[in-house]
Amino acid sequence: MPLRAGYIGISRGLDLSYMQRALEVSAQAIGLSNPNPPVGAVLVRDDEIISEGFTGPPGSPHAEASAISKAGDLANGSSLYVTLEPCSHFGRTGPCVQTIISAGIKKVHASLIDPDPRVNGLGIDILREAGVEVVVGEMGDKAQKVMEPHVKLMETGLPLVTVKFAASLDGKIATVSGESQWITGEEARGVAHSMRSVTDSIMVGIGTVLADNPRLTARYNQSSDVRQPIRIIVDSNSRTPTDSAMFSEEGQTFIATLKTAKEADWPSNVTNLRIGDDAGKVDLLALLEDLAEIPVSSVLVEGGSQLIGSLFDLHLVDKVAAFIAPVIIGGDESLSAVGGEGAFMMKQISRLSNVTIENVGDDFLITGDVNY
Repeated sequence: MPLRAGYIGISRGLDLSYMQRALEVSAQAIGLSNPNPPVGAVLVRDDEIISEGFTGPPGSPHAEASAISKAGDLANGSSLYVTLEPCSHFGRTGPCVQTIISAGIKKVHASLIDPDPRVNGLGIDILREAGVEVVVGEMGDKAQKVMEPHVKLMETGLPLVTVKFAASLDGKIATVSGESQWITGEEARGVAHSMRSVTDSIMVGIGTVLADNPRLTARYNQSSDVRQPIRIIVDSNSRTPTDSAMFSEEGQTFIATLKTAKEADWPSNVTNLRIGDDAGKVDLLALLEDLAEIPVSSVLVEGGSQLIGSLFDLHLVDKVAAFIAPVIIGGDESLSAVGGEGAFMMKQISRLSNVTIENVGDDFLITGDVNY
C-alpha cells in the first residue's frame, strides 16, 4: 500500500500506549486552542501511527479532523485515539463525529467524555449508531488533568483559577519599602512566563498596576504561535493610568470596575467590564462568571496580596503555584503573599493536595490543588 504525506510509522510498545502519545500531542494545543479544549489525536493502522493532530486556534481543524486530513485514504479502516470525546455539534467547524464516520474509521478510543452539555456522550452515541466501535476511559485521569480548565468551566460555569506568587522563605512578597523585583531568580521568572503562555488570562489588582506598571505578557517563549493571554485588571474605581505599559502590548485588556465607577479615557482596545458591588469592591464571583461567558477557561492570578486573599476568602482559588526563594525579608509591615481576612480558626485553613515540589534554579516551585 503506498504511503501518503503525514504517515509517521511509529510502533508503540506496551510501555507507552497510543493514548499516551495522543496526550503528548495534546500539549501542543495548550494555550493555543481556546475557546476549544486542548485535544490531541493519533490514527493507528497495522499497529503503527499513521498521523497525528491537535486542535489549533479558533476556526482551524480540531485534532481528529487534522489527523484524518493528514492520513488521507489510509484513515479508512484505522483506529483513532483521541483525548476527548469527538464533538457532535456545529461551531466554527463541522462535527468531528461526521468526519470520523465519513473517513471510514473502524474504532475510536476516547479518553474522556466531554462535559460540554452540547456533547456529553452524544458524540459517542452517534459513532456507535454508525457502526463505529468506541472505547471510553483509557488514561482518563491524565486527560482530565490536561482538560482541567475546560472541565471546570463546563461543570461549574466558572474558569479554573490558579494563584501564582513569588515569595521569600518567610512568606513575604516585598520589602517594607514595597520593592519586589526580584525575589526569585531568572530561571523561576522564565517558568512563570511559560505559565502565562498557556493560560487564557492573567489577573492582577490595581495595586500591582500602580506599583509595578506591568506589561503582563508572556515574554520568555519566542514562538510566533504563542497567543498572548487576556489581561484582566481588577480596578474598582477606574484608577488604571491611561499610559500603562500593558496598553502598548499585543492582546486584549479587560478592566473590571464597579458599575458606579467614573468613565476613563483608556485606549480603544481596552474593554471595561462593569461589575456589581461587593462591600465597595468588584464582586469577584460575578467577575469570574462574566469571564466564563467570553469564554475564559483559565485565570492566572499574579497579585497583589489583597486580591489573592479575597479570592481565598471567597473559596474561588483552585490551584496554587508558589515560587519560594531561599531568602528572608522580614518586617512586620512587609506584605505577605496572601492578604484578605484569612482563616480565624485552624479548621478554616486552605490545604493543598496533589502537591509537587521542584527546583527551579536556586528557588523552589510548589504547586497543588486547593481544598477548603
